[in-house]
Amino acid sequence: MNKAFGFLLIFLCIPILWWIGDNIFTEMQIATAHEESIKDAIRLPEVQAQLPVTLIDKNGQTFSEEYVEWRQPLTLQEIPQIAQEIFIASEDADFFEHIGFDLSAITRAVVANSNSSSVSQGGSTITQQLVRMRYLSEEKTYERKLTELFYAYELEKEFDKETILAMYLNESYFSNQVYGIGAAATYYFQKPLQELSVAEIAFISAIPNNPSLYNPLKNFQDTKARQERLLDTLAKSDAITQTEATTYKAETITLNVKNKLQSHPMYSTYVLQELRWLVSEKEGFANRLANAKSDEEKKTIIKQLDERLNSLYQNGLTIHTALDPDKQIHDENRMTPILGSGQLQAAGAVIDNATREIVSLYAGKNYAKFDFHRAYQGTRQPGSAFKPLAVYAPLFETTTYTPDSTVSGRNYCIGSFCPQNYGGFVYGDVSIRTAFRHSYNTSAVRLFNTVGLDTAFSYLERFNFRSIVEKDRNYATSLGGLTYGVTALELADAYTSFIDGSYVPAHSIRKVTASDGTELYNTDTAREQIWSPKTVKHMRSLLADVVANGTGQGVYSKSNYVGAKTGTTNDYRDYWLAGLNDEYTSAVWIGYDKPQSMQNLEAYKIHHKLFNVLLE
Repeated sequence: MNKAFGFLLIFLCIPILWWIGDNIFTEMQIATAHEESIKDAIRLPEVQAQLPVTLIDKNGQTFSEEYVEWRQPLTLQEIPQIAQEIFIASEDADFFEHIGFDLSAITRAVVANSNSSSVSQGGSTITQQLVRMRYLSEEKTYERKLTELFYAYELEKEFDKETILAMYLNESYFSNQVYGIGAAATYYFQKPLQELSVAEIAFISAIPNNPSLYNPLKNFQDTKARQERLLDTLAKSDAITQTEATTYKAETITLNVKNKLQSHPMYSTYVLQELRWLVSEKEGFANRLANAKSDEEKKTIIKQLDERLNSLYQNGLTIHTALDPDKQIHDENRMTPILGSGQLQAAGAVIDNATREIVSLYAGKNYAKFDFHRAYQGTRQPGSAFKPLAVYAPLFETTTYTPDSTVSGRNYCIGSFCPQNYGGFVYGDVSIRTAFRHSYNTSAVRLFNTVGLDTAFSYLERFNFRSIVEKDRNYATSLGGLTYGVTALELADAYTSFIDGSYVPAHSIRKVTASDGTELYNTDTAREQIWSPKTVKHMRSLLADVVANGTGQGVYSKSNYVGAKTGTTNDYRDYWLAGLNDEYTSAVWIGYDKPQSMQNLEAYKIHHKLFNVLLE
């Protein structure tokens, strides 16, 4: 009977035992998962905030900075010993002894908190504070505090004390969107941390304890008072003497607050776009986009490119450029008054002949950073300024024609395409030099047909025209009649081939380095030979003749050589001038953002005046 009762009792207990076992197993799984999540969390990227992107001009001077948060991480060796001692003495005297948390300090905090109606922070080590900055919220609950202890313990197992201290000093918040003691030094004093006095180091070290209360831009005296308490703490820990503390407290603190550099927005805006093109080309995105089979595939590739750029920005970059700041200022200050106070706009580009670097850009009157940038975004039909590239240079390159060869200026049709000369005039046989000088359209189309559509485009495709499309493969291209057009920068870029026949896409970026100085990218400078010496000689002769005797009269230069070609589109909606002297190759466009006739401005030759500025 007893045995039967025992078996019955065991049988009845099976569900209870099963329920207990199942719950134990579940809890073990949760505990294991929690442990793994902690370990995974510890291995998250160190900093999830963007470091500065700095743009450097040709003289090695910073002219523009891009950042939301000002950060300048330092190694522990670059942080003065006194700065390290300030934070250890004031925040965590037993930092080098504990395992991530200090039980005695926690006990004291618990006792203090038990006498209060709310939970307050207390007993936190440097490691715990780092954990809060990186992984946790500032929520004041015991549950969050317990998680903080687990994280701190794991962090101490993952990294040595020196690494943790360096991370803490680089990630602490110093008010005003400034993170890290190195950034605080350059933000509040515009000096490297190593050049700060002990008093200045103690002053910025006062901020992280309470960045709102100790914001020196709003509460200078509160910051100064805490600085003096920190110096007393250093004296008590024998890091300095009391006499030294008194001396340091008496030192006058004079702030020299850093303003974000945003000079030359016309140039810096373009540099960031060129960086996108450079990364796309160097890392294969451009090739993938060219071979994409669908719009969806293109969208995916563009998204991946965006993510790659965000990653680069996140880690901080220094972009070394060819900006000539004096030239940029000169061009802006001279061109804007010429345009007057109305709605007339302009775009211009200046390329150094020797280096093929972009030294100055004019994006338009009243330009603000990241506005529509007319120099590289403003595609407009180039009119006759396109003829040297589409017609005359390919003609000289592929035939025995010379500037003295004869061409007809009579009416001419190819199918239904029947262009007219300016003013509807009809000419007889003239020299190519005369046809070029006065920009006869009928002669240009005849010569374009002689070259052949495919041959002409085989040369155009070697330049960096981004908006020429397949349906531009027609005879109107000979006159600059394009679907979308070209930009001032693209036209100047192609005209550099008339310097000596060689070509490499003009660039503003020399190289790009990471925050640690490692070179990430540089611009290819190898040149391709486009035109033979014969073609270059003929083209330079024709361009010079336009300035001396043709539509380019009014263009001048102090150099030994100057040559240019004008362009006017239908209904006088666009005026162009492109050409070169001994030092620069330039192109300028004038018009209205909403195209309208400028016939009433023709006699003023505004684009000639602007072009002269660019060549100065």
